[in-house]
Amino acid sequence: MKPLIKLRWAPYFFLAPFMLLFFVFGLFPLGFSLVLAFQSWDPVQGLSSMTFVGLKNFAFLLEDDWFWKSLYNTLWLAVVSGLPQHLVAIPLACFIHKRLGRWRNAVVGVYFMPYITSTVAMAILFSALFSTDYGVINTTLQFFFPIQAIDWLGDPDNIKPAIALMVFWRYVGFNTVLYLAALQAIPRETYEAATLDGASPRQQFFFITLPLLKPMMLFSVTLSVIGGLQLFEEPFVLTGGRGGSDQAGMTTAIYMFRTAFEFSDFGTASAISWSLFLVVALLTWGTHRLFRSNKEAS
Repeated sequence: MKPLIKLRWAPYFFLAPFMLLFFVFGLFPLGFSLVLAFQSWDPVQGLSSMTFVGLKNFAFLLEDDWFWKSLYNTLWLAVVSGLPQHLVAIPLACFIHKRLGRWRNAVVGVYFMPYITSTVAMAILFSALFSTDYGVINTTLQFFFPIQAIDWLGDPDNIKPAIALMVFWRYVGFNTVLYLAALQAIPRETYEAATLDGASPRQQFFFITLPLLKPMMLFSVTLSVIGGLQLFEEPFVLTGGRGGSDQAGMTTAIYMFRTAFEFSDFGTASAISWSLFLVVALLTWGTHRLFRSNKEAS
């Protein structure tokens, strides 16, 4: 019996469904958004209402106070929530790797749990924690300090720290797992030789562990940069999708969403998305350059 397809065409046949889905749901929307960034379009009137406006959408962003404020909020949250993740995850991964032994997997599972927890569930949890009158955080602070209840989600000065805390809690376990995997790949003989040479645990950490973790640090920091600049779910659920008081919690991704689906300005929303893409690409390139220069210097 002859086969339905020739053997040399079999790989393409099995790849065809993925390529079709990728084109329909990935490549086509990407290309359409790029075209849309140079158009003025009212989606209610259909595709026939698209009008080419050149760089006017991008020129509008340069003068738009909300865009610059959302970009500032995004960068602030990316730094304040992202940097502590790595400062905590690396020592925590070292402690788990060296001290916990057979309990290691169970502890790692507990730390990884927030990463796979539903955003809606986290929103309910943190809304309760940050409640002004009955929240656990305010209750704890008032127990130790004679202060008034803090309006975490209503005061513009407190919204970003609240969001940053939620982002930190969600992703620190993920980074811990990454660093722990890298630590397990370091040969034990390296530490044994350093111990025989008289190196203290502190010296081993700074001169063996950290240098050998640099490839994983580059990977995880890159993920943090990309993820931090695309923050959407956490600020969206904590601020009710509006960015909070005085737009203090509105990230660029939320502003893009509101511009498209609340203001029905899909051309400007596409321009925002591509502007954000350029910022992400620039900072990612800068991150790689920074790690490369440190590697050459060492």
